[in-house]
Amino acid sequence: MFLKNYLLPFALLCLLAACGQAPKQPAISQNTIAIPDLLDRPEKVWYGTEWQGIQNRYAANRDNILADSNDADAHIKLAETFINEARITGEHGHYYPAALQMLNGVLSKKITDKDVLFRALATKAGVQLSLHQFPEAKASGEQAVALNPYNAQVYGVLVDANVEMGQYDAAVHMADRMMSIRPDLRSYSRVSYLREIHGDAEGAIGAMEMAVQSGHPTLEETAWAMLTLGELYQNYGDPNKAITVFETTLLHRPGHPFAIGALANIYLEKKEYERAETLLKEAMAIIPEVGFYMDLARLYKTTGRILEATKLTDEILTMLQEDLDSGHNMNLELADVYAHFKNDYETALEYALTEYRIRPENIDVNRQLALLYSEMGDWEKAAEYATVAASTNSRHPELLALSKAISMK
Repeated sequence: MFLKNYLLPFALLCLLAACGQAPKQPAISQNTIAIPDLLDRPEKVWYGTEWQGIQNRYAANRDNILADSNDADAHIKLAETFINEARITGEHGHYYPAALQMLNGVLSKKITDKDVLFRALATKAGVQLSLHQFPEAKASGEQAVALNPYNAQVYGVLVDANVEMGQYDAAVHMADRMMSIRPDLRSYSRVSYLREIHGDAEGAIGAMEMAVQSGHPTLEETAWAMLTLGELYQNYGDPNKAITVFETTLLHRPGHPFAIGALANIYLEKKEYERAETLLKEAMAIIPEVGFYMDLARLYKTTGRILEATKLTDEILTMLQEDLDSGHNMNLELADVYAHFKNDYETALEYALTEYRIRPENIDVNRQLALLYSEMGDWEKAAEYATVAASTNSRHPELLALSKAISMK
């Protein structure tokens, strides 16, 4: 499942209360740039009039830039549109570079407006988070918060960046700042994730329920919060309640591919393979999300359909390479594919250790290394990384099972 980071980008779409008055002169100097295309959305994710509104917003901001290439506000709004479309359509390889192009077009100029600089940096930090460029995201977020320490959502960016870097005390501090400024769906979501990291599954569920209640049921950000809530139920012993949450998400946003994929993942765990396969193929027909392909490859492998699993694994590696080519760090995903679909643990370990060198304190990175070493039969190394993975008192079911196995060796 690729649900862990789903709250990262949407915080940026509602980011940014102004931190200063706009100058009378344009914020950036004259410069003509190419404007990336808005790709067609699959019809199943038009969501009523939402897609029409996105097209109108894109056209308005594109026209503003063509009329005045100094229009920094239009650049940033186009970047926000591209971030939104990346999340909805799964076209990460097109939209995240497109968003960075718009933001770098602003940041490469001499900016005279403090608010423009803040918004561009904070939005760029969110794109970097989505690309798993965590040190860079943290640096951009820190520059942004230095310009405006009173905006709640930029603290959300810093919560996420510090979590990914394994700097959990700093993440808690940033979440406290965020909550003190504006308790809402985005801040409750961060509180939930931090509670889960520190072993409080019940508290995490409670905070995510508050996040869902804080959002409008038809909005995308609320759907993502509901999916995270469902995943919490799934991971901590109540899969039937998770199914109810995912099905409710589909009532509010029919055809939501991630809700369909989440349901498929539960049925895969329940060994209801035919039902899981149908749902995964339905989700894959809507958007090209690599997580759906990986779940289907697992299903094929589990059910002995080796030729189909092998063919799908080749497609997954192609997709991951496309993400890499667009600047997306996919080390952990590649480690998973090579270990569990290619049975190439040496290559898997290379990717996992590459990620470990970037963020050695992150508990998820350490848990994946511990799992790899256990599967390779190196229980001493597995215990070393599992100790770090358990350092926050995480009760993640995969870690608990691994710790039990290690204790029996």
